[in-house]
Amino acid sequence: MDPLPNPAPLASKLRNTLVRYHSIADGEWRAAKKTKDATVWRKPSEEFSGYLYKAQGVVEDVTNRIVDHIRPGPYRLDWDSLMTSMDILETFEENCCVMRYTTAGQLWNIIAPREFVDFSYTTSYEDGLLTCGISLDYGEVRPNFVRGFNHPCGWFCVPLKDSPGHSLLTGYIQTELRGMLPQSAVDTAMSSTLTNFYSDLKKALKM
Repeated sequence: MDPLPNPAPLASKLRNTLVRYHSIADGEWRAAKKTKDATVWRKPSEEFSGYLYKAQGVVEDVTNRIVDHIRPGPYRLDWDSLMTSMDILETFEENCCVMRYTTAGQLWNIIAPREFVDFSYTTSYEDGLLTCGISLDYGEVRPNFVRGFNHPCGWFCVPLKDSPGHSLLTGYIQTELRGMLPQSAVDTAMSSTLTNFYSDLKKALKM
């Protein structure tokens, strides 16, 4: 088990990695799934043998409120249908923490419940916000869970220039679920998880 990292250099490196993902040319992505709420693309990850996923959709709300629903805090557990528990283990500053969370089984429990311990950081980006994270090897794994690992991931949320009450939400996710799983099951689960994330989030913001 590693000790907790120094947050400042990790936050800076994480932000730079996400900004680099955000500048990847459209031609490098391959479409994976499209719904009325979001479009998902993917490309091979540079971090592990799976995929880096990109999800994008317009959300009808202001940037700050959307990000408050996504980042670690009281809202996320209420609306995210995949997340079953969340604990803040350490808070460095208001925008920077270490959290442990668990997710439900997926695909008729082919994918068993997972546990993650993530460093999370929220910062400004252009006219909006970026909330991002990366998993840490920290703490004991709880019984009945497989410890998954999130390689650098995050959500950019910026107001639409011609419609400031709407925001463009773009996510980059590369989750290593670990355990003995067929890659096709992981790919199906990831695309569906991301489109469901948008529909669940939109419902929560309307409440």
